[in-house]
Amino acid sequence: MDKGGTYLAEAPAPAAAPHALLIHSQVSLISAGTERMLVEFGRASYLDKARQQPEKVRMVLDKLRTDGVMTTVEAVRSKLAQPLPLGYCNVGVVAELGRGVEGWRVGDRVVSNGPHAEVVNVGKNLCARIPDNVEDESAAFVVVASIGLQGIRLAQPTLGEAFVVTGTGLIGLLTVQLLRAHGCRVLAIDLDDSKLELARRFGAETCNPSRGEDPVVAGLTFSRGQGVDGVLITASTPSSEPVTQAARMCRKRARIVLVGVTGLELNRSDFYAKELSFQVSCSYGPGRYEPAYEERGQDYPPGYVRWTEQRNFEAVLDMLSAGQLDVGPLISHRYAFEDAPAAYRRLTDDRGALGILLKYSAPASQREARRVPLRPDSFFDLSRPVLGFVGAGNYASRVLIPAFKAAGGQLHTIASSGGVSSVIHGAKAGFAEAVTDLQALLAEPDVNTLIIVTRHDTHARLVAQTLRAGKHAFVEKPLAIDIGELAEVQAAYQQAHAGGRGPQLMVGFNRRFAPHVRKMKALLETVSQPKSFIMTMNAGAIPADHWTQDPAVGGGRIIGEACHFIDLMRFLAGSPIVSVCARRMGDSPGVDVVLDKASITLGFADGSFGTILYLANGAASFPKERVEVFVAGRVLQLDNFRRLRAYGWPGFRTYNLWKQDKGQRACAAAFLQALRLGRPAIPSDEIFEVARATLDADSLLRRQ
Repeated sequence: MDKGGTYLAEAPAPAAAPHALLIHSQVSLISAGTERMLVEFGRASYLDKARQQPEKVRMVLDKLRTDGVMTTVEAVRSKLAQPLPLGYCNVGVVAELGRGVEGWRVGDRVVSNGPHAEVVNVGKNLCARIPDNVEDESAAFVVVASIGLQGIRLAQPTLGEAFVVTGTGLIGLLTVQLLRAHGCRVLAIDLDDSKLELARRFGAETCNPSRGEDPVVAGLTFSRGQGVDGVLITASTPSSEPVTQAARMCRKRARIVLVGVTGLELNRSDFYAKELSFQVSCSYGPGRYEPAYEERGQDYPPGYVRWTEQRNFEAVLDMLSAGQLDVGPLISHRYAFEDAPAAYRRLTDDRGALGILLKYSAPASQREARRVPLRPDSFFDLSRPVLGFVGAGNYASRVLIPAFKAAGGQLHTIASSGGVSSVIHGAKAGFAEAVTDLQALLAEPDVNTLIIVTRHDTHARLVAQTLRAGKHAFVEKPLAIDIGELAEVQAAYQQAHAGGRGPQLMVGFNRRFAPHVRKMKALLETVSQPKSFIMTMNAGAIPADHWTQDPAVGGGRIIGEACHFIDLMRFLAGSPIVSVCARRMGDSPGVDVVLDKASITLGFADGSFGTILYLANGAASFPKERVEVFVAGRVLQLDNFRRLRAYGWPGFRTYNLWKQDKGQRACAAAFLQALRLGRPAIPSDEIFEVARATLDADSLLRRQ
């Protein structure tokens, strides 16, 4: 909810993803620190959200300068309204194995980082088998314990050392026990006497600053005057004081590891003289946030990475099995999953709440439905386009669904792999149902058109399936990410049209439908001479490990994004592409070879030519997209699809809009109109021509 509410949503059950386990949940643990922080952030005002995320504020200001107020406001509101599944401490039973999963069996009892849901889909490397003598409720603490364990591994404690744990929430109290198991003496610091009592029960000495006790003095006294060997900060506070105190109580060359969240306004002198080590711990261990490990199931050999996320899970389970970790005293409340909203009210109202468990009791038969009705009484005119959406991410929900709805599209079914986003956005937009079964959607007789808005590596396969099912296909760019996929789509299209008229295919090349571009096209059609184009995409940098940069998943940014401007140039030139040349940045020493800084030059049959500059190394304050056309002593210049300026054009000088318009709504309307009229909005030969030119450009760049 955009106001930060916490609620249950009935969603269709997912199928097991590749390299993943489908798990029926038995118990899950609410992480008191992390989830309380998320819930409170969700409830905060826009101003408070901005104060907590200054780096995001800078991004918003940059977008304001380039895209305008309304476009930026819509993007921010849409982002904040995205549903966020809560939870990451799940215990359940394996119900289905995904493709590529070996060494697991249906019926295995496992712990995973799955969210709070009756059915979860979790990568196999984020799961661990539970020993028979470990109860479900105890196993629910494995993931939070692994967070503390990873911090300990970074601190490298040895037998007999003196360590401090600052913050005795769930992770802190588990960290106390784990340090004690390492043979360390432990001092626990917190403001809550009840939590410190638990820390004493687990063998720690304690300090409560709220009672006037000085943490630095306590640490020095605890360490017999020589300074503690290390500090693990498991607290969550905007203050930098825990780090400052840690530095002042440490001995020379001690280790400080931040496991929780604190301010980081540090004093160099506190660290300099003692040569202190300070490190931030990342979640459960090596492999975290690595797509190859978490999503594609590629493990690291123990000889090179001894303790991965999964092996940390297993280590905690071994300690529970041996009775070396006591989590019973940490359980403060139990709720049925159906009462989860009440559990979250308890979490935010009771600061002393620790381990809140959710218990799942629904039979397996009730968890297996792959379809959820949203508007059961819907009526559809089957003589007009009836739409099914495949994909319910941010772009689909913020841009395409509203665009097709505004154009008169009848919204029948929305499908997503997880199910949650399709229910949330489907109900808001007025879809009749949400599903996770794509084959059922393809077979749905009332749906005659599919809108495909999924990851790039799925586009070609889904388009081919849609065409073979006799349905019209609109796919977000790109059409394909390699030549084999393009051949598959072309074969499916030709097969569907073998008997003459067949289903239409369209790629979401919205730029050619933008009002400024339509004006440019009308002006250029009055000139018969060849044209010169310069199109600059000031794309901005994204991490090299982002999925769009992965050739096997996103195809890379040239295929995934520059294709927009290859199509736009083809449209404005009005002539077939006859040559493709390309040059990338990256051959100079010290420059990363990533395909997001390149030039592409296209030649056209009428003698026109143009260069696309796709650049990720520019300033955010410069226009993100600029189009320039030189012809017959005249120039057109378009910035960010808001301002069009003309030089040397009789009777025309400027065309400005108060709001950016990249043509998304006009594109959707053109496609639906094309279906009604029985003629394509973009000729199929142009679609395949642009796809081939894009793949050719990418291939040339990768061979350099």
